[in-house]
This record gives sequence, C-alpha cells and structure tokens, in this order.
Amino acid sequence: MPSNQNPLGALPARFRRERLLIVGCGDVGQRVARQLQGGPGAGRVQVLALTSSPERKPALRALGIRPLCGNLDDVATLRRLSGLATRVLHLAPPPGEGAGGDGWWRDPRTVALARALRLRSLPASLVYASTSGVYGDCQGAMVSETRPVAPATPRAQRRVNAERAVRHLGRGGVRATVLRIPGIYAPDRDGGTPEARLRRGTPVLEREDDVFTNHIHADDLARICLAALWRARPQRVYNVSDATELRMGDYFDLAADLYGLPRPPRVRRSAAHEQLSLMLLSFMSESRRLDNQRMLRELGVKLRYPTVAEGLRAARPSP
Repeated sequence: MPSNQNPLGALPARFRRERLLIVGCGDVGQRVARQLQGGPGAGRVQVLALTSSPERKPALRALGIRPLCGNLDDVATLRRLSGLATRVLHLAPPPGEGAGGDGWWRDPRTVALARALRLRSLPASLVYASTSGVYGDCQGAMVSETRPVAPATPRAQRRVNAERAVRHLGRGGVRATVLRIPGIYAPDRDGGTPEARLRRGTPVLEREDDVFTNHIHADDLARICLAALWRARPQRVYNVSDATELRMGDYFDLAADLYGLPRPPRVRRSAAHEQLSLMLLSFMSESRRLDNQRMLRELGVKLRYPTVAEGLRAARPSP
C-alpha cells in the first residue's frame, strides 16, 4: 500500500503509534478510552475525541483524551480530521426529529465526516454505531445480519442512510464496520437501568401484545467497539447484543424483583396510547431477537454480562 494511503506510513516516525479518533465521545466513548488506558496495550494508542463543546475539553483531558474542537453540523470544522487518526470510532447520532427538511431520512453528519476523512490519507478502520431499529418489526423472529433492513421510523431511516455512507467509504479502502446496537444499560450510565421507570409506575404491555427486546451492557459494548476496530472483517455488519430472549414486560418484571419494587401494571395495546408517549409506543411496536453469533465468533469477544439478568444483578442496589 502506498505511504500516502497508509496513515502510519504517511506520518513521521514520532507519530507512528495508533491514534484513535472518537466521534461522539459520550458515555460509551469514554468507556472505550478507559478500557484502552487500563488494558495491556496502555500507552500504545493515543485517543482523540471530536467535541463541539469547548467547555468539555478539561473533562476529556482528565480522562487522558486529546480533545479536538469541531462540529458535525459545520463541515468546515472537520477538515483537520483527515489523515489525523489511524482508526475512527463513530458514535454520534444523526440529527433529531424535524432536522433536514425534505431530507428527513438523511444523516448529513455521517456524510460530512466521511467526506472529511477522504480529503487526505484514510484511516485503516472505521466502526459506526448504528441501531438494531434498522430491521423494523420482525414479529419476534430471530434476526441475523443478512436480513434486509426495513426501517419503520424516521430515526431508523437516518441510521440506514448513515450505514450506506459508511459502507461507501469502505469501498474506498477503509475497513468499515457497522454495529447494530439495541438498548444499552449499565448502573453507572445516565438512565442506564429500569429503576426510574419502575418507580414512575409506567405500564408495560399484556403478554399477548408484548414484544421481544434486546440489550447490551455498556462495558461489553465498549469492548466490542475496540474488538471491531482491530479485528472486524472488511465491510462487515454485526448484531451487538447479549444472549437474552425476554419480552419487554418480563424484562421490567425481572428488574422490579431484583430491586424490590412493584412490578409494572400491564395494559392492552389498544389502551396503551392513552398512557404512554409516542416514543415508548414506537419501541413497543417492534419485536425481534438478535442473533449475536457472528459477533461472538468473528470478534472473539467473551461477554462479561452474557444475559441482562446477570448485568442487572451486578447493578442491584445495596440493601
């Protein structure tokens, strides 16, 4: 490979260590950085993070992360990213509802990032954190990565558009990977357990109306992101999920029992619209079980929390 296409070969010798750029360095991105710094390869990878908030720079530096000011909604601020990193972890979400006008189904942020990375030498690998929502409603079927996408919501449509931009970048020489991620949980994550919802008494669906739900612990997700950056096959999609097969109501019942809280009330789907938000109803309209065998087999990751029950037990509040 010519040196101008190889980030390590194109840089002076003093810069020839891996440089990981995290785009969207929130909770999961910070877990990735901590795992890198605490693992056997500590010091071998410099972690950089794109941030649109200058006030976040001290907090990122305190984590050993070099902050770079830039905004995915301002293309001019992204030009400096090209040729800077040997690997890129893209965790930033698409714009929210109402953004983009007629282009509501596009993710201009991922497109802008891809264009910026093309300006000079490309990274060796890029991992994009997508959502399992791109599959739409599968009526409880087991879903592998070969299933065609069928997004049923605007946010899922935007994720599909982002996936296409990432895979197009992969055709230019980057080892591009898409991770399709379900619900993320962890006790030390904001809103990372069902406890607050249980205390509010938010209803769940009656069993005959209920949907299957999928989960991954945030620490396991961070480990999977790292494995994908170095070990994923080229232009590959991976379902990122634990081995749990639970309906949503059973999940909340399990959590309630572990936390010593009342189980949530059950309602029929026909009455749910009177008590639940549109966002919650959209999640309760899609049912699927994610097949995670490709992830386990190809990435070589052994989950610390192979089921959500084990993860919730580890998160159980002290008596």
